Amino acid sequence: EQVVESGGGSAQPGGSLRLSCKASEYTSRNWCMGWLRQVPGKEREGVATIDDDGITTYAGSVKGRFTISKDDAKDTLFLQMNSLEPEDTAMYYCATSPFAGGVCTMIELEPSGQGILVTVSS
Repeated sequence: EQVVESGGGSAQPGGSLRLSCKASEYTSRNWCMGWLRQVPGKEREGVATIDDDGITTYAGSVKGRFTISKDDAKDTLFLQMNSLEPEDTAMYYCATSPFAGGVCTMIELEPSGQGILVTVSS
C-alpha cells in the first residue's frame, strides 16, 4: 500500500510545518522508521529516526528544532519542524529500514513514498 504524505508546503524562516506519513499498518509493521530529505543536485540525507521503543535520533542540523513521533493507533509517522531555516528547503521522504532488526540508523532507511516538498523562504 502506498503511503500518503502530507503537511508540506511553504513557510517563512522561523515558521513551523508538520509532516505526516500514513498507510495501513505502517508504524506497526516497521520497527525502524524515519525521515530523509534531498535537495536537487545533492545527496539524500537523514533527518531523524524512531524505533519501536520510541528511541529517536536526529541529524545535527535539525536537533532541537525537529521532532519525530508516531501514532500506532493511526498508523502515522510525523515530523514536527519548528524554527525552520532556508537550508531546510528540500523534498522530504518518510522512510523505513529494510532490515528485520539491529540498530535503527538513518543510513539504512529507504524512502516509502514519492516525497513531499518543503520550501522555506521569506
